[in-house]
Amino acid sequence: MDAKCNCRTLMKRIRETDFAIVETVLFLNSHPESKEALAYYHELKKKNEALRAEYNSSCGPLTAYSNECENEWKWVKMPWPWELDSD
Repeated sequence: MDAKCNCRTLMKRIRETDFAIVETVLFLNSHPESKEALAYYHELKKKNEALRAEYNSSCGPLTAYSNECENEWKWVKMPWPWELDSD
């Protein structure tokens, strides 16, 4: 799998987990006592953080706040996340 395709796949998985987290939060707002939903929220959050870390290391910073290189501002040098959809 080429790097651009891998970045697209990672971005798709990040979007999916972002969506699932928002939906779970909405459910928890009306069912705060649900232990299953809370466990699912934490599972999704952990998965999302891992996907974002993988994206940052493989594809470049996902956001300006994700630039972790101390020697270089990579945010402007890598394809921006929304540019992956342009092909």
